[in-house]
Amino acid sequence: MGVALTRAAQWTAAGIGVGKLEFTPLNISLLNSIIKFVEYVSSKHPQEAALVFREPLEWKSNLEISGFGADYQISKKTVVSKENVDGNPLLILDASTGVIKVSTFHQLAKLLEIAQKEKLKETQACLEANRDPIAKILGPSFATVEGEDKSMLRLLEKVKKGDEEPEAEAQMKLLLLLQQLDMQLLNTSLQKISQEVRLNPQAIKNDVQLLQSFSGEGDLTVLKSINYTSEYEFSNGCRAPPWRQVYGDICYLIINTHDTETLYVTCNTAGVYLNGGLVKDSEDIIYDRSGDIYKDLITFLKEKSPIFAENLNRVQQNFVLQKKPPSTRKSQKAEVAINEELESERFSEYQDKNKFERKKPPPKPKTRDTKKEEASFVHRTLESSHRLSVSDGSEEFSESSTESEEEKQDMNRQQESNADLPSEYWQIQKVVKYLKGGNQTATVIALCSMRDFNLTNETCQLAIRDVGGLEVLINLLDTEETKCKVGSLRILKEISKNPQIRRSLAELGGLQIMVKILDSSNKDLKCLAAETIANIAKFRRARQTVRLHGGIQRLVGLLDCVPTSAQLTAEQEKDIEVARCGALALWSCSKSKKNKDAIRKAGGIPLLACLLKSPHENMLIPVVGTLQECASEPSYRLAIRTENMVKNLVRNLSSESEELQMHCARAIFKCAEDEETRNLVRTHFGLGPLVTLVSKSYNKQLLAAATGAVWKCAISMENVERFKHLKVAETLISLLIGQPEEVLINVVGALGQLARDPVIRGAIRRSGGIDPLVNLLTGTNNALLVNVTKAVGECAVDAENMSIIESLDGVRLLWSLLKKPNPDIQASAAWALCPCIENAKEAGEMVRSFVGGLELIVNLLKSDDMEVLASVCAALAKIAMDEENLAVITDHGVVQMLSSLTYTRDDMLRQHLADAVACCCKWGNNRVAFGETGAVAPLVHYLKSKSPLVHRATAQALYQLSFDPNNCITMHENGVVKLLLNLMDSTDEVLQEAAAGCIANIRRLALANEKARYK
Repeated sequence: MGVALTRAAQWTAAGIGVGKLEFTPLNISLLNSIIKFVEYVSSKHPQEAALVFREPLEWKSNLEISGFGADYQISKKTVVSKENVDGNPLLILDASTGVIKVSTFHQLAKLLEIAQKEKLKETQACLEANRDPIAKILGPSFATVEGEDKSMLRLLEKVKKGDEEPEAEAQMKLLLLLQQLDMQLLNTSLQKISQEVRLNPQAIKNDVQLLQSFSGEGDLTVLKSINYTSEYEFSNGCRAPPWRQVYGDICYLIINTHDTETLYVTCNTAGVYLNGGLVKDSEDIIYDRSGDIYKDLITFLKEKSPIFAENLNRVQQNFVLQKKPPSTRKSQKAEVAINEELESERFSEYQDKNKFERKKPPPKPKTRDTKKEEASFVHRTLESSHRLSVSDGSEEFSESSTESEEEKQDMNRQQESNADLPSEYWQIQKVVKYLKGGNQTATVIALCSMRDFNLTNETCQLAIRDVGGLEVLINLLDTEETKCKVGSLRILKEISKNPQIRRSLAELGGLQIMVKILDSSNKDLKCLAAETIANIAKFRRARQTVRLHGGIQRLVGLLDCVPTSAQLTAEQEKDIEVARCGALALWSCSKSKKNKDAIRKAGGIPLLACLLKSPHENMLIPVVGTLQECASEPSYRLAIRTENMVKNLVRNLSSESEELQMHCARAIFKCAEDEETRNLVRTHFGLGPLVTLVSKSYNKQLLAAATGAVWKCAISMENVERFKHLKVAETLISLLIGQPEEVLINVVGALGQLARDPVIRGAIRRSGGIDPLVNLLTGTNNALLVNVTKAVGECAVDAENMSIIESLDGVRLLWSLLKKPNPDIQASAAWALCPCIENAKEAGEMVRSFVGGLELIVNLLKSDDMEVLASVCAALAKIAMDEENLAVITDHGVVQMLSSLTYTRDDMLRQHLADAVACCCKWGNNRVAFGETGAVAPLVHYLKSKSPLVHRATAQALYQLSFDPNNCITMHENGVVKLLLNLMDSTDEVLQEAAAGCIANIRRLALANEKARYK
């Protein structure tokens, strides 16, 4: 199923974001086959159908809750299957978001039965959200890969182990069934595809140009007019806006025929069809399809306009007559019928003739800037024996990638006068002339002579480019002479380090040829090609070109060697060098998100894991560099953990190479986002080496990586305990002054995590760390401010630390950060204010001293960010402890704003919102106001939450609200008594007391009513 989805299914070819399955006959056929397969597995293979997926298939469903039957537990919020494994339901549907999670084929089949007429849509949504379902069903090791797939062999080994993997046999059967499905889907798609011809921008453009040449007002013209709705053409040839290119749209046409109304036409990769026309009094297009899809523009017009078909037929006959000798034209006029195949063939001939006979525009005057481009173009054209490969425009319309910002180099070089150019510039130009005109021997000699120059010098590099040497060097790569290829690649490897040169090489098609060289049997050629690719693939378009021409699969193939032994033969050393160069190229390519996916699908992860065990340092640096670049993706972090790579990363932290140490630390920094990885780093004794690296303050890149790894590892309290014994806090405090922001962000983040331990909080104070931390609150870097506020907040938990913070005016600085527009800073500052207010000696007076501070924090309740709302509620709960402050925030409308938030489903916000409500009830008529603004009924429903912290805060809020009779009535109507009675069994005494108090108040009100009734 994974291979069929990758190769056979028709996905949208352009646009930004995740592709969609197009609504085409081929895709419908594939979807129906997959539906039948799911139903077949459920009915004929019950053991395999009951096998629980490694990860549930998750997608956004449109099914209604009412459609689920007795096999499911249905509530207002969720639907869960009664069938479960270890208490975990095999199907979960969240009604609020529509997200569904399914964990077995049996449940998938039941879901399809429930879906009925919506089967196709649900299957399509599932496959769009899970592009490689086999990886989720059987695990990451079975992910769809290009080339040789060894997943079956690995599974066979598990079956042989027997007891260790009891489910392995069922997994093997299921994998075989899935592979059979793949073959069936691929065969089906081949039959369908062989009958289809998909359109591309160039084909549409040719048809439109041809029809325009035969359009006009005369009766014998094929059309009155045909025009594009937009004259702007994107670089991929499309005229549709990018957000419509996602759906395969190429352009939109307005066609006036002789016998129909104006036709508004959409040209799509799937075919040509009528759209809804133009919006009234606007130039906007109604994109919805109206009618059938036709294979091309000519077929569409023939169907819609009989006069077009008639006039086109006449034009074709005239063209045939013009091609015949005069003696045969008369007999040709007598013929009435024209064979259909001959008709299309002649029309194609005419199309080609028209294309070449079209009047050419007058040449533009050559400017100084365009002469070089023209000369380069002419040179490439005349070199017919060495044509440069150019990618077809129909291959991919547009490319979206989420990689980091591509390098920003100044590509404009100041023109230097001839007198300022060194002699090497002119000497290299002479050598290039010999390179162009000599035989094989002269070419090799010229290449050797060129290598004698200092090719790392920018003047020499640009001299080669300016005289057209790059085109010649690329052409040499397309010859059959190995010596010429090697010599050319050695030069290209050196000069491609220049940003201008690497862009020129990519534009001239050099990357495509280098990718082909990776298939060569000559290992030297493969090494040089991979290293040159590594230099060129520093910018986005080059990385895209490598992927589109199969470079990722070939580079991954270079990694397949066995480097674990220390003693190597000459042949093994060459293999290792090939693998090193391949890893180097993958490192450059891995800055693109799509390339990361391509490396994973090509089977690169197991090979990188194998190379990570190598004792060779020069091999390890590019391997670890690739891994740390890819570790930003969750799938890679999972693989690094499961393939036991963490152990080798920790081992290399003690390497003698600081560059290798830096990359290992960076990889741990990214991977330690996951708790299991943090535990593995501690288990493999990695915390000690990290602390050692933190002391190397002279190497800023290494320091940033090491402090980042310490920060992420310190998220786990077990690691904090270990760091406490290693006295890392004292070392980090010494780095708070005089370091770049990249280092400071990580240092402060680490201190924020470590300060959760009371002993470390004391150590920070004794080491003088409070003062520099407070000083950093005046910075401008958003990430640094988020971490600093967290660190100051953690330190403020200690009363002695709080006294120092207050004396340094730290609370005022924290409060001022609430004005920042960044929600992360707002939330972090509000969380930090909670312990500050709680532990300050004169908290109420301190808060009132901030002019406009209370109004500012109350107005933050209008934020759309959940984290901001929760943190502000927590801070308001602390502020409301002071009666005067409570009166002020009441005047600022805190009751109404808190009431408007009570319908939230976020448990964190619920907890702190309930706390704030409980504290605000203690002033004036606030209890009554909460009841009047509708806050009571939603609070009752909080008691159904699974969070004990929400229960505790809600019970306290309800207890305070229950002192108002009307609130008691509302609570009783919403079933609060039963819910509170259940909570009175809790071991939390505060919760017990609040629940009992609330019930007592309700009961007192009931008794008072009864007495009043009988008087």
